Amino acid sequence: MSYELQPVAHSLELGYTHTYAQFYSQDEFCHYNMFNHHFFDGKASSAVLQAFLTESGGGKLLMVADPPFGGLVKPLANTFSLLSQAWREPQSSDGSGADMPMMWIFPYFFEPRILECLPSLTMLDYQVDYDNHPLYKHGKTGRKQSPVRIFTNISPKDIVLPKDEGYRFCSVCQRFVLSLNKHCAKCNVCPSKDGREWKHCSTCEKCVKPSWRHCAPCGRCALPDHPCGLSEGTEGCFNCGSLKHKRKACPVQDSQRTRSNRPNAKSGSKNVSHCPNQKPKAKRKSGAARRAKKLAAQSE
Repeated sequence: MSYELQPVAHSLELGYTHTYAQFYSQDEFCHYNMFNHHFFDGKASSAVLQAFLTESGGGKLLMVADPPFGGLVKPLANTFSLLSQAWREPQSSDGSGADMPMMWIFPYFFEPRILECLPSLTMLDYQVDYDNHPLYKHGKTGRKQSPVRIFTNISPKDIVLPKDEGYRFCSVCQRFVLSLNKHCAKCNVCPSKDGREWKHCSTCEKCVKPSWRHCAPCGRCALPDHPCGLSEGTEGCFNCGSLKHKRKACPVQDSQRTRSNRPNAKSGSKNVSHCPNQKPKAKRKSGAARRAKKLAAQSE
């Protein structure tokens, strides 16, 4: 069985941008926030979703999610689980516990967090490009390798990736990968995550990025110009170099900021307002203070 693009008979758009309502009917669009599973139009929109899921009858249905990359993974995963549960309930009579087929489009470096929340998902090697995005597109103005991938609960061997775009089928991994993603016999996997050919480190017993080198003092692979002798998570402060705090809590940075804001006493400079005729704004009183003043005026 393989998944190929077919004409969509019926679709339902769940989106935060309300302008889509101008182009879709009420049965095709719901004003929706995927971060907290909230329908802005209340039960009416929720009923539209439930009717759409019931209409599928457990047949060919696929949820495609393309959320903002700055969004937190955990709330999104919780919402997708709720949508899958809503799809599963009409089919609960047959005893099937399958999840709703889904494709979650997100950068590859979120893979550990995504798999922690939804272990049933697998990251495909397909690089997602955007025609109208300044970074995630092919060409001179975009990145050479897009970091955006597809996470899905569909078996990877059933998803055929285009060979004319540089993808090949790995008979050992039973999935399509980029041609540069060579299979490692020692790791028994096609290890690359970013589209480049990774290399195997015998000391670390895993494949790493091609630009990394094994560092004996650190006991791990890292970039050649990394802070040597420091294990992961102990880099300390990037401002003063101390291992006792991070840059955010650096006292040297705070003292420099204090000195820069302090007026120069030797030069005799004073804080002079640029608008001498303009009175400083009075501090806004709280609601309780305004009510007390009003009651005092009425009692006089």
